[in-house]
Amino acid sequence: MKYVIVLGDGMADRPLAELGGMTPLEYAKTPHMDRLAAAGEIGMVHTIPDGMSPGSDTANLSVLGYDPKAYYSGRSPLEALSIGVDMKPTDVSLRCNLVTLSEEEGRFGDKRILDHSADEIPTEDAAVLLEAVKKGLESDLYRFYAGTSYRHLLIWDHGELPELTPPHDVLGQAIGQYLPADNALRGMMEKSYRILVNHPINEARRKKGLNPANSCWFWGAGIRPALSSFQEKTGLKGAMVSAVDLLKGIAVGASMRNIYVEGANGGLHTNYEGKAQAAVDALTGEGCDFVYVHVEAPDEMGHQGSIEKKVQAIQFLDEKVIAPIKAGLEQAGLEFCMLVMPDHPTPICLRTHTGDDVPYLLYNSADIQEHGWKYNEREAAGSGRRIAKGCEMVSYLIKKGAAGK
Repeated sequence: MKYVIVLGDGMADRPLAELGGMTPLEYAKTPHMDRLAAAGEIGMVHTIPDGMSPGSDTANLSVLGYDPKAYYSGRSPLEALSIGVDMKPTDVSLRCNLVTLSEEEGRFGDKRILDHSADEIPTEDAAVLLEAVKKGLESDLYRFYAGTSYRHLLIWDHGELPELTPPHDVLGQAIGQYLPADNALRGMMEKSYRILVNHPINEARRKKGLNPANSCWFWGAGIRPALSSFQEKTGLKGAMVSAVDLLKGIAVGASMRNIYVEGANGGLHTNYEGKAQAAVDALTGEGCDFVYVHVEAPDEMGHQGSIEKKVQAIQFLDEKVIAPIKAGLEQAGLEFCMLVMPDHPTPICLRTHTGDDVPYLLYNSADIQEHGWKYNEREAAGSGRRIAKGCEMVSYLIKKGAAGK
């Protein structure tokens, strides 16, 4: 039996008047997921432990079977693993977003966060901007490391764990009350704006109608993580397919294989087909028992507040990821269990994450059911099935696979 999780980041949502009272998942044309739902199982799962922040870090740890209450040490340290930064026990890691701030206000604290991703700035442009930041701000205490797109890293030697606000939680708001209390961090953020605001790359972006990446924003602080091996926990040799440093870092910490897919960028127009093929190849010819395919686009479109693009991202996932993975495994003659779910909701109306339950779809090719379910929040909630702890989802998936053999 082979196992695959397809994770549509932030795919769950709330009913929208613009969609006739439906959610984007309910409104989207998803014939492949609906066929799996009609032959499998749907329900709801609570991925965020009560009292914890509804981040992709805690949620994806949970879905992979790691109880965030026991394993979570901060978001940025997981990304540090992906980038290859060997953190010392005394290091504190912080996420360094390249964001878009409004530019008309004179005082830094009066500026507003317009875009947490600077229009999903390409990695090659972001690396040039981060190099300028490094030249202006780096020291023995503070070291910058380039990541992917707008997502980068700051390592603070003998640092503290400050209270920091994710930029996507305060879109459109003045930043003054959300700046770090630490004088050095706050000062670096303000200096980064002066370094970046008139950088040639940002001047060129403005001419193209794109948001400039005109400031650093620090958040997600944490210390070096210590995850146990996924294979030791589950007995399955696992692989990760993701464009996002956070997920790659979780895979490194869990001793899973990271599969690089050319053209995978975490955006709406990522290489969906390449991700699907990588999953099929890993399960059919490369000795893997389990693959986790992470698709970031629904979450990014939720943060942007774009109903049309979130619907499109969900339809791309259905057509370009779910369908070819199922077809590839069937063609190879393999029995498989496929779990489809979000990690958390990213409601369009809020443009940030919530800790609400999310719908799951579990299909076992060796145990075909017959009913009329479709995969969406409304029908999953109506099924009566609920898993109270997301960290039990992987063991539930494996149990279902074993029962269906």
